[in-house]
Amino acid sequence: MSSSTRRSLEVDFLRGVVLIVIALDHISRGILQYAMLHSYAYCDAAEVFVFLGGYASAAAHVGVAERRGEAAARRRFLKRAWEIYRAYLLTAALMLACGALLTLLPNAPAIDTGWQAFVRHPLRELANIASFREQPFLSAVLPMYVLFALCVPFAVRLARRSPLAMLSWSVAVWAVAPWLENWLPRTGDANWPFNPFAWQLMFSFGMLCRLHPISADVQTSTMGRAITRVAFVVALTFAFVKLCIDGHPSPGFMKQDLASVRIVSFVSIAWLCAQAVRLGWLRSLADAIPAIVTVGRQGLVCFVGGTLVSIGVDAALQLAGVRTTELLTDWPIRLLGDASAIAVLIGLGSVASRLKAARVQPAKLPTRMAPARATSREHPRRPQ
Repeated sequence: MSSSTRRSLEVDFLRGVVLIVIALDHISRGILQYAMLHSYAYCDAAEVFVFLGGYASAAAHVGVAERRGEAAARRRFLKRAWEIYRAYLLTAALMLACGALLTLLPNAPAIDTGWQAFVRHPLRELANIASFREQPFLSAVLPMYVLFALCVPFAVRLARRSPLAMLSWSVAVWAVAPWLENWLPRTGDANWPFNPFAWQLMFSFGMLCRLHPISADVQTSTMGRAITRVAFVVALTFAFVKLCIDGHPSPGFMKQDLASVRIVSFVSIAWLCAQAVRLGWLRSLADAIPAIVTVGRQGLVCFVGGTLVSIGVDAALQLAGVRTTELLTDWPIRLLGDASAIAVLIGLGSVASRLKAARVQPAKLPTRMAPARATSREHPRRPQ
């Protein structure tokens, strides 16, 4: 991927794909979940999304700093952290609301949205949610993004000055993440579903790839081709193990603290994906499906909306009589549920994009009128 400060079409496309995959992954009665990354790799959409988040954050910081200075870039990410925090509170509220609605439905999905605890101790739960001590269901990934956004200005400076120091520091923090996790706010023995001290490594990978991209010459060199072959073998081996030997999901702790096997699995797939970018394959896909790019560009809105879509579709399938997760059982209605989720997310991305454009448009109007005013002053004066 290029080092240009412009938005990367390929990155926006991948973000859109991952947002849709995250929604599909959380439809427990869906059928497309069997085709998702976690079915044939030891990583899943979470690693991809955090990596792309680091990549996009580094690009945004560099772009703002070049146009308006470092101080403006710092303010931009303080504002971004506040935006993510508000999105977290909204998502948590939606999870509680979904929990309340599910209690009214017969045979509702068994989803722990935190509603029962909220009913018993509403004020305490509100305080716990606001302080990250409790993170209802699908809102749990956003608190670490708040922390990442606050750290971006410092991390970008370190990564630009010394990428090796940045990588070494990030790996060291990841290695002791299970112990550092005790410093995080929590209730009782409940840990964060995503340990930010561990997952910062994936975010740092994304930042380093944006700030110090591997050139096409290196990728096509003898060493680069050897790495491609190794990555292909590793990815194929993991796929064989997942599909033919270990058919059960990985233990939860492997994801919570970002186990090394997940990192190796992700890096192998990421390198192969980089080759697809270099060859122009992802650009062609992005040009052919611009709606997915739009979803990626409205990431926060589509993530929050996607959490609601996942629960809604899952509940609808339950009410429709789908009682199994076997691959081919009731597949038409389950496929319809998945397709509905994709359509809603694409529609949400389109609406959010248009609303954002409508807010920006008036601010640009005076700039467009400026040349006309300047032209009117350029008429020659009449002789005195």
